[in-house]
Amino acid sequence: MHRFFSADFEKTFAAIGRERLLGALRQMLLIRNFEQRGEAAYQQGKVGGFYHSYAGQEAIQTACIAACGAESWYTTTYRCHALALLLGASPNAMMAELFGRETGIAKGLGGSMHMYADHLLGGLAIVGGHVPIATGAAFTIKYLEQKGKASFCFLGDGAVVQGAVHESLNLAALWNLPCIYVIENNQWGMGTAVKRAVCVEPIGEHFAKAYGIRCYTLDGMDFFNCYAGFQAAFQECLESSRPILIEAVTERFRGHSISDPALYRTKECLKEAMGRDPIFLLKNALMKKGFLTEEAYEAMDKEQREIAIASMEFAEKSPWPNLTALEEGVFAPKESQ
Repeated sequence: MHRFFSADFEKTFAAIGRERLLGALRQMLLIRNFEQRGEAAYQQGKVGGFYHSYAGQEAIQTACIAACGAESWYTTTYRCHALALLLGASPNAMMAELFGRETGIAKGLGGSMHMYADHLLGGLAIVGGHVPIATGAAFTIKYLEQKGKASFCFLGDGAVVQGAVHESLNLAALWNLPCIYVIENNQWGMGTAVKRAVCVEPIGEHFAKAYGIRCYTLDGMDFFNCYAGFQAAFQECLESSRPILIEAVTERFRGHSISDPALYRTKECLKEAMGRDPIFLLKNALMKKGFLTEEAYEAMDKEQREIAIASMEFAEKSPWPNLTALEEGVFAPKESQ
């Protein structure tokens, strides 16, 4: 049984304020619309490789950036489109990267799983392999005595059984590193239910206890619970310079990747998860408080949809990378003479 972080909804709502809440909803709608257009392009054969959608999980990273700011270091998995957008990456450059075009973030050479932005050390494709990188960023913050910063590391429930994750948690606890590890538990790993893949639940509470660090368990579908939890965890991390483990319990709305039909999940299970769509939960809260009308919401959604559509048009018109540039940026030592 997950015991979610206890947060005063009214106090959190008032502290964030109307404009920031509307901004958060706008960001979540951009993420959802971008993912929908990117998914459509993938299914049309315009995007190669794999495509991992963040649909259903938008509240987590949106709340994290809203509560903790964009000045810390961030590292994430190959489900990286949302975090890149939240940290200021251009939708045009991101869509161009998906299309493999020269105007993309990585000049079309990285694709869906390798998005970057200011303070984003990357979307990284090796399961659990990015966790030591995030731990290294925390070491750098401590070594350089950079005040007011932490290293945020997002990982999935499927990564927690990897050795690199445990080595990182151990070192971070030993060396008192300001690293916040966020397990986005979307219930299914790659295609196996978490209860069949991880021997203990709740994951965060058990793992944190094993390494002598604090854990926060968040309702990953609830923007307000995530905001309050991230804010408290960040403040504690800054004050203690100790690592913190967060488990955000959510459920993705698509398969592991778009090519995954997700036949391991029943339609009833998916319908129940989508009944707690984080975008609709935030929208309804704003409408209940009189901060938003249905007409204003529709206009906001249309605005973000048009941004996503425009990014597709930009990508379509962008040039392909020159083949002569294929090996640029690849390091290889010269042969000894």
